[in-house]
Amino acid sequence: MRKLTFAMNTSLDGYVAAPGDDLGWSVPSDELFQWWSDRVGATDLALYGRRVWEGMSSHWPTADKQPGATPAAIEYAGRWRDMPKVVFSSTVTTVDWNTRLVTGDAVTEITRLKAEEGGPMDIVGATLAAAAMRAGLIDEYVLVTHPVLVGGGTPFFTALDSWVNLSLVETRPFPDGLLLTRYETKR
Repeated sequence: MRKLTFAMNTSLDGYVAAPGDDLGWSVPSDELFQWWSDRVGATDLALYGRRVWEGMSSHWPTADKQPGATPAAIEYAGRWRDMPKVVFSSTVTTVDWNTRLVTGDAVTEITRLKAEEGGPMDIVGATLAAAAMRAGLIDEYVLVTHPVLVGGGTPFFTALDSWVNLSLVETRPFPDGLLLTRYETKR
């Protein structure tokens, strides 16, 4: 059975995006960017919601060809293009860059994918992750907490019908007061 991880940057007050989908507060240091790149390199399959997919696919497929692209951005772009991806959307009609589109029930498909043999899966996007969270499908939560209060926006966590007990498995500080925390779901 595959492991499913939900990993995103979050503000101290628990949001992955500020109002208006503003991500300006979450610009990573070089060290954190490399950590995210290494994570993409180690991910066997990434599951994307529509909004995050649209943002990523509008930039990363050609980011390594842009003037002034850093070696880190070039590496990340290649890793992102090569990584198998699934996009869950009822409005997107075409996908590219080693990606498959699912227009049906996300929870059913994620459950099927988890049951397959294979390496780790990441779920990317708070709305998609909320459905998986409510269905009890997430095995690990990774929060990269930024020392900023944004006051609203898209929350990392969704409302749940019952508690989910977690075990802390890692903490790691990053420059500028950022803190990575990893929690495994207790089953």
